[in-house]
Formats: sequence, structure tokens, C-alpha cells
Amino acid sequence: MDHAPYDIGPEIDALRTALKANGITLPSLGVDPLTLAWTSRQPLVALGNCNTETARQLAEVLQRAAGG
Repeated sequence: MDHAPYDIGPEIDALRTALKANGITLPSLGVDPLTLAWTSRQPLVALGNCNTETARQLAEVLQRAAGG
């Protein structure tokens, strides 16, 4: 049985746009290449590494979004 590959590009683009709207850039944001071989489920999004300032900004944005 042939499985069509999943396109998670739109989700990555949406996440990148939302992060940018909050002044956050994750330079390594993309598809986890090891999961591209999966045929029965979507590949994973690799958020990548970030410096401590970016981690702090991301935590603040998430706290605000959670109402905190």
C-alpha cells in the first residue's frame, strides 16, 4: 500500500509567522529529517535550539497566552 507523504510545511509556516508576530525567531525551525521516512504518520516539527533570551521570550509569550 502506497502512502502519500505528509506536507507539514503549512503548519511550520503558521508557527514561524506566529512566533515572528511575537518577536521570536527559531532559526532551526523545520521538519525533523529522521521522521520523513515514516509512511503512516506525519513527520515531526523540529523546533531546534535557541539561546536563553529566545527561550525566555517564548516562555513569556506562552504565559501571556495562558492568561498568566
